Amino acid sequence: MQTAPDIFSYRKHWAHKFGRAPFLPMTRDEMDELGWDSCDVILVTGDAYVDHPSFGMAVIGRVLEAQGFRVGIISQPDWTSVTDFQGWAGRTCFLG
Repeated sequence: MQTAPDIFSYRKHWAHKFGRAPFLPMTRDEMDELGWDSCDVILVTGDAYVDHPSFGMAVIGRVLEAQGFRVGIISQPDWTSVTDFQGWAGRTCFLG
């Protein structure tokens, strides 16, 4: 049986040149503060978001960031409206 390659052995996404962000943005204003025009990956969670390793979205977001992706978080979006999903303009590889 073939073993899976180490997750960090893959070639990094081009955005790794930005380095590690001090926080994963949750709004367009926070993206602007980081100097980002868009996010490569936007994670949506029904839970409150805390950038700490005891929270699943933080772990997933930071692992993706370590691979060079610019990651944004939409935490507890209003399911009756699209406003929480607007303002993340630009190309996105994944929204989920």
